[in-house]
Amino acid sequence: MLNKSMLPTLIGIMAVLYIFIIPQEPLALKIVFKLIPMLLIILYAFRQLPARPAPAMRLVIIGLFFCMLGDGFIAVSFVAGLGAFLVGHVFYLTGFIKMSRTNMTRLASIFPIGLYSFIIGRQLITSLQTEGNDGLVIPVIAYMLVISLMALTAILTDNLWATAGSILFVISDSILSWNMFVSAIPYSDVLIMTTYYSAQFLIAVSLASLGNSVSHEEGKRLNM
Repeated sequence: MLNKSMLPTLIGIMAVLYIFIIPQEPLALKIVFKLIPMLLIILYAFRQLPARPAPAMRLVIIGLFFCMLGDGFIAVSFVAGLGAFLVGHVFYLTGFIKMSRTNMTRLASIFPIGLYSFIIGRQLITSLQTEGNDGLVIPVIAYMLVISLMALTAILTDNLWATAGSILFVISDSILSWNMFVSAIPYSDVLIMTTYYSAQFLIAVSLASLGNSVSHEEGKRLNM
């Protein structure tokens, strides 16, 4: 049985193996090795859950699962992969908002997130329309809206790991979409996958401290 320290090491090894060693062909082999780090991250996430996890924490686990599906789908269909990731982010943001600890300072993060999404989104939409990919405009707008809300709700949890994970996820997807639709980015594959796996791992890590926060808040309510 893998202990807690061995599992993150194995996740890192398998991620490095996929990013730097596994060839592009055959595609089936590439997809299998792409999914292995996510399977291990999901296993790690389960191990972060307390004995009686809050329903919100289970939603985050489901989000990880749908993102793993997106990993597989996007290799054969961009739209299918985008759809799976969008569903994953809906689960993430629903879970995070249930564990949020909102105050005005954290809520103010909506402005830099909104500005960043507007700048990136405007360029993506212009490029999509220029290249005749008008059918992707609405799905891309919907996805950007949902992932921006996911990042905001992660920040509202006041959890460092969830916040860092969500920001890395936004960065990873920004590199992916810019590289696909606007202009080529050097070493894009490495940048996309390193930020992506790091994002998912940090979201999984956040469940331990989020669980402690939820238990503390529930305890306070019971004592009132």
